[in-house]
Amino acid sequence: MFIDEVVIDVKAGDGGDGCTGFRREKYIPMGGPAGGNGGKGSSIVFKVDLGLKTLLDLRYKKLIKGKKGANGLGSNKNGKNAEDIIVKVPQGTVVTDMDTGLILADLTKKNDEVVVAKGGRGGRGNTAFATHNNPAPNFSENGEPGEIRKLKIELKLLADVGFVGMPSVGKSTLISKISKAKPKIAAYHFTTLVPNLGVVKTIDNRVFVAADLPGLIEGASKGEGLGDQFLKHIERTRVIAHIIDMSAQEGRDPYEDYTKINKELESFNPKLMSKPQVIIANKMDMDSSKENLKEFKKKVKKDVYEISAINGDGIDNVLIKIADELDKQQEQPLYEDISFENHVLYKFKEEKPYNIYKEGNIYIVKGEEIEKLLKMTKFTDEGAKRFANKLRKMGVDDDLKEMGIVEGDIVRILDFEFEFRN
Repeated sequence: MFIDEVVIDVKAGDGGDGCTGFRREKYIPMGGPAGGNGGKGSSIVFKVDLGLKTLLDLRYKKLIKGKKGANGLGSNKNGKNAEDIIVKVPQGTVVTDMDTGLILADLTKKNDEVVVAKGGRGGRGNTAFATHNNPAPNFSENGEPGEIRKLKIELKLLADVGFVGMPSVGKSTLISKISKAKPKIAAYHFTTLVPNLGVVKTIDNRVFVAADLPGLIEGASKGEGLGDQFLKHIERTRVIAHIIDMSAQEGRDPYEDYTKINKELESFNPKLMSKPQVIIANKMDMDSSKENLKEFKKKVKKDVYEISAINGDGIDNVLIKIADELDKQQEQPLYEDISFENHVLYKFKEEKPYNIYKEGNIYIVKGEEIEKLLKMTKFTDEGAKRFANKLRKMGVDDDLKEMGIVEGDIVRILDFEFEFRN
């Protein structure tokens, strides 16, 4: 089964918890802290596997979940890091963050890989918090939560040339003649339900990969027929081979077919029209084709290559032309810049990493940094004091006072509620 798009959730592993421990050896008074750090949680990594040709393995996975790092132990023993989860994907896989719309990766080369969800770091044990003023801290951290993401995974096939055209124009017949691909061929529309890839060799021994895409119809770019599912596969191609049924046996006008297909390509992605396009007049063995070609050439002032895919006539000339066009074109990345992490257009002022609003009599504090701090805090006496001090330094207390909070009012962060104290 050919699957080229799935949506999944990924949850990287949480970091292991830090340990609160103390040295208790005989004859060593005031032994000091001895709590080790937790191990790192497993990250979720997508890696190219050249043996895969579809996203079928991900079709039924609603959630990919990483493992938690091991907790720290006494005697300053750090917890073991969890092994990363390696997810194998086909060459040509594009990964998009559904919440932000950002492209995380375009995996096109052998062994390409990307971390799609980062594992949480291990919580620090109490040894890590020892200072001159507090040589024996009685608190440690929980592990950092792993990243959670909703991802759209798309497969965009890697082919040098894409065959496009209306249904039943002979695309599948042509690719079966020029390669070892064996697409289904029958006398009805939409025989081709999935893209077919074939390796083509010209008479002068040049080699390229061709993709036969399911037939397009008017409105394909908006979801009519099968076009919206498979137009994305032509985005990577360097040359478009536009095949037209010049016999007009289907009752369609060849020139109208030509303009409709180009309109759909442009509507889907205007950049497709900047690609070289080789116009191929097929079914030239039919009686009506010669006259139709004369009329077509009056309207289209471009070279048109005549073939009969079923007989094999003219095919070598077309393949030479396609190979010539490919020689002129350099490979271009589908996404010129997918490194968005540190890209800031303009920053007017430093924004606070939290928001505060009121629901009834409860003050609600929301913010990724504060929520992470809460999850990593162990609420012992010292841990609670450290958490409160962190909030105070971030300015949360001052903002709450400006909003009119008084001692004893309730503050909520996630599912935890606290009484406000000056």
